[in-house]
Amino acid sequence: MFDEGLLINELAFKAIRSSGSGGQHVNKVSSKMVLNFDLTNSQVFSEEQKTLMFKNLANRLTADGILILQCDESRSQHKNKELVIKRFLELIHQGLMVPKKRKPTKIPKAVKLKRLSKKKQQADKKANRKPPEIT
Repeated sequence: MFDEGLLINELAFKAIRSSGSGGQHVNKVSSKMVLNFDLTNSQVFSEEQKTLMFKNLANRLTADGILILQCDESRSQHKNKELVIKRFLELIHQGLMVPKKRKPTKIPKAVKLKRLSKKKQQADKKANRKPPEIT
């Protein structure tokens, strides 16, 4: 499908200070990892794969075709880097999935008849509730 080693070499990482609780540790350690992947200039994927990923990951990409992921779950920069790479690879696998073709099916005749008979029964039940018309 694709070479994960080459793909990981194309990634750009940046370590920044994480937000949230942690006291003094947060203020002096850059443990949050931000991953940038430029899909348009990637050499790993073919043009067909790129168009498929642009379609499947449209809401995750920037206008320039860059995928940005970040992780600040751990206090360790290395652990965050591992987690963000793992998430990235899962996202790429999802982006390369070809959706199954939908096979149009007809509603069975028995189901239609059953629905109409139930409808008729309900109408008769409601009609029987009305007082008889005296003319």
